[in-house]
Amino acid sequence: MAQKGQKMAVTIKDVAKQAGVSTATVSKVMNGSYSISQETIDRVKKVMQELDYHPNLRARNFVTQSTKTIVFVTSLGKNAGFANPHMFEMVCGMEHVLTEKGYSLVIKNMSSVEARDYIHKAAEEKAADGYIIHAAVISKELDEMIFQESIPHLVIGNPNFTSHFCWIDIDNRLAGELAAKHLLEQGCQSLAFIGGTEEDKISMHRLDGVLSVLNDHDVLVPKDYVQRGESQCDSGYEMTKEILSNKVRPDGIICANNYIAYGCVNALHHAGIEIPSDIRVITFDDYPFSQILKPQLTVVNIDMYDMGVQAGKYILQKIRKPNLYAQSYITIPTLIVRQST
Repeated sequence: MAQKGQKMAVTIKDVAKQAGVSTATVSKVMNGSYSISQETIDRVKKVMQELDYHPNLRARNFVTQSTKTIVFVTSLGKNAGFANPHMFEMVCGMEHVLTEKGYSLVIKNMSSVEARDYIHKAAEEKAADGYIIHAAVISKELDEMIFQESIPHLVIGNPNFTSHFCWIDIDNRLAGELAAKHLLEQGCQSLAFIGGTEEDKISMHRLDGVLSVLNDHDVLVPKDYVQRGESQCDSGYEMTKEILSNKVRPDGIICANNYIAYGCVNALHHAGIEIPSDIRVITFDDYPFSQILKPQLTVVNIDMYDMGVQAGKYILQKIRKPNLYAQSYITIPTLIVRQST
């Protein structure tokens, strides 16, 4: 019993009564449920604020057997923010959605060898409600373990082997198609492609899209017009020089990413070749270099923030509906036309 003059603690029943809803509805609002209207959510939150109601999160999570935590398992290294700016954009999108629903996002850095044991142990200890896993750290062993243990998960990226994984990805093949179609529509009659190694699946999928369009339009691609190397500026420079060494040069170059495009543009400048009057250049993604190069580059842009948002929404759906299963492309690339074409 409260002592005289002591304010009694506000309960969930007090909130429900003043908001004109059930205690179950108040609980759903606190748990970030999608099944109630925004109007009801706003009304309940307003009453919680007016009554200065602060639920005991630890006790609530104990009752619901929820940690309100999602773990993003990926491979990071020094300068990862520069070498792979996509990663940070995805994390921002995930964090935005999960925070809105009362979840915390934890990032774990490890190799594919370590990922299986970590997720297995974390799931046994109920250390998190679900796992978002970057395709860079998946393995067949991880796939089998997650399938057998029915662990809520989502893989970012299309696995390069047959699996039980739930995954979402960007349609990089479609991105390649958009790039090739744009250059053909601009009057280009011969196109070159400079990209990453065969292990770089994003680059290879973009090349597949390019080649499919060129094949449909009966545009021949000489062997030397397709160059593969490291996804670095220096490599882009050297691959462009190799293409320019041919007796006949292309009138359009498709670069698999911004780093390769940076090297390509420098190589063309040093060779005295004008962009776009001599050779048109197109690349993928709107950062980090496409808008600061001269001329500014036309890009097929991928919204990586949206990718993170979709990943956050999906893992929460997966937690609520364990039987939910999807393997699909969700973020559609868009063309941004600038001076280089």
